[in-house]
Amino acid sequence: MDKILELLPFLIPLVIAELAVVGYTLYHIFTHSTYKRGSRALWVVITLVFMNTFIGPILYFLIGKEDA
Repeated sequence: MDKILELLPFLIPLVIAELAVVGYTLYHIFTHSTYKRGSRALWVVITLVFMNTFIGPILYFLIGKEDA
């Protein structure tokens, strides 16, 4: 229990950043209809499945987001 309390100052900002990035990614996915690769459903699943490692949102912005 003491280890968790020691890590809280690090974990709280990390969780907030993670939720902000995932929230912005989902907002972007739902407000745009075209993607370089894949479909809306595919990117929602990838974002939610890999959200704990930031990989889902990063993949979307690198290879899924349409450059317009």
